[in-house]
Amino acid sequence: MTVSRKPAASDLARSVDLTDEDLVAMYRTVALARAVDERMWILNRAGRIPFVISGQGHEGAQVGIAWPLTRRKDFIAPFYRSIATCLAFGMTAEDILMAQYAKATDPSSGGRQMPGHYGNAENNLLSLSSPVATQMLHAVGIALAAKIRKTGQVAMTSMGEGSSNQGDVHEGLNFAAIHKLPFILVIENNGYAISVPAARQVATPNVADRASGYGIPGVVVDGSDVLGCYRASRAAVERARRGDGPTLIEAKVIRLTAHSSDDQQTKYRPEQELAELRSHDALPRFRDELRAAGVLTDELETTIAAEIKAEVDAATDHSEAEPDPDPSTAMRWVFAEEWPSETPPPWGFGGGHGMEGHGRPDDASAAQGAAD
Repeated sequence: MTVSRKPAASDLARSVDLTDEDLVAMYRTVALARAVDERMWILNRAGRIPFVISGQGHEGAQVGIAWPLTRRKDFIAPFYRSIATCLAFGMTAEDILMAQYAKATDPSSGGRQMPGHYGNAENNLLSLSSPVATQMLHAVGIALAAKIRKTGQVAMTSMGEGSSNQGDVHEGLNFAAIHKLPFILVIENNGYAISVPAARQVATPNVADRASGYGIPGVVVDGSDVLGCYRASRAAVERARRGDGPTLIEAKVIRLTAHSSDDQQTKYRPEQELAELRSHDALPRFRDELRAAGVLTDELETTIAAEIKAEVDAATDHSEAEPDPDPSTAMRWVFAEEWPSETPPPWGFGGGHGMEGHGRPDDASAAQGAAD
């Protein structure tokens, strides 16, 4: 007789209805996101990738909040710091670094987007763009479609507190609240919109205070508490699936790095503030929590660290060796690939994507003349 064993569950795991295996997987994702992020900075400073916009300090909140969602069923519209979110939802270290190198086989955009603009159709991760908060309307639209189709799907989008002041956020949240859409808005409040402190961005103590104006729950969570973020997200996902409407979750996170590799945060952040940041870092806090619960041992931690290093090294080597995009395909996915009853643009369409025979009229005439 075969005896099936239930996965091990410590008191900590049982407190959130997870297993120890789940907790270790969450920890590994947080640690992997940090390792990928740190590698990006090294590559940038070595002149091998052009730009970094970091998620260091956001990883714990991102993993905790993404975890209750269902991969390849639910949808996430991330933002430029969403490295850990993307990893938690199915992207790999290789996928992230391919975007940094802008390679032809980059799954986010084929090397057409700037670094940090992650997207992955296979895992229901929407591609984003530079204008902040535009992903809000896309996510709300997906939530509307899910409700109409009765698919049981949930759509989530995330952004910084600076982005929360855009008009798209009000329009989207108002619409989602009125129609009780299965939608979650996550504000990752790291205290700065580039160099502008939160007190100069928002007139209330919390962005989540705005939720009452839409008649929906507004929840504030400590972004360094991974399981606290998980609990808040799980409640929001359950609410959305029941048909009770959206939730606004504000995770108070930290930004351990400058806004981007082109920013010098020492010009506007006091030295004391920067020195204190590490004490609010979710990665060591979650590690210590798992160790205290007996979930993470020295041996397991060493194994995970070695696996992550090997994974990031392999992803770096692979991404650097991949071919760059062919310049002749620059127009692919930018303009319509068929132009019925229209004159093609004077710059042409580029080669190899179904545009043969649609060149400039004068090119066609020249080709006919040569054939004669």
